[in-house]
Amino acid sequence: MQAVKKMVVIGPESTGKSTLCELLAQHYQTEWCSEFAREYLLTYGKQYDINDLLTIAKGQIALEEEFIQKVSRPWNAQHAPWKTKYPLLFIDTDMYVMKVWSEYVFNECAFFILDTIVKRKYDHYFLCDIDLPWVKDELREYPDEKPRQELFHIYKDILINQQVPWTLISGDYEQRLARAIEVVDEIVE
Repeated sequence: MQAVKKMVVIGPESTGKSTLCELLAQHYQTEWCSEFAREYLLTYGKQYDINDLLTIAKGQIALEEEFIQKVSRPWNAQHAPWKTKYPLLFIDTDMYVMKVWSEYVFNECAFFILDTIVKRKYDHYFLCDIDLPWVKDELREYPDEKPRQELFHIYKDILINQQVPWTLISGDYEQRLARAIEVVDEIVE
């Protein structure tokens, strides 16, 4: 079985992460792993505490594992639907997002999240810039520019200080997708 190339999209809310994941998955004829938190909060309500974030983190990992298995199982270089020589998985959020969320809202972070950051390996990160307008939905919490900038800089600092390659994704949706495709094509050549 060929190793799955895992590409994670992170950034503040309302920066096009889910859209980028979905468009990349369509382009490469593969799957994308959605953000578990959205389904959890829509199911249980948007009032949450630090314990809910731990549950969400564990749910995100379980969901990611399901998708890794899904894209791994049928992969065959001659018969794969993918346009690349590796199976790809695009992931909307990871434990860095859970760490930032926990620390930004509650000033603490569960050891499980920190430990998982160390243990899980990814091939590339895409950091979505805050140059798209903030769009209201029932779960978004930070419409003001100041928290968006703070959160963006927290994510950027995290990526600068870790080992996995990363790319800043900015511009409109078309520009974001084009840049991400350039990067993915280089990785999977």
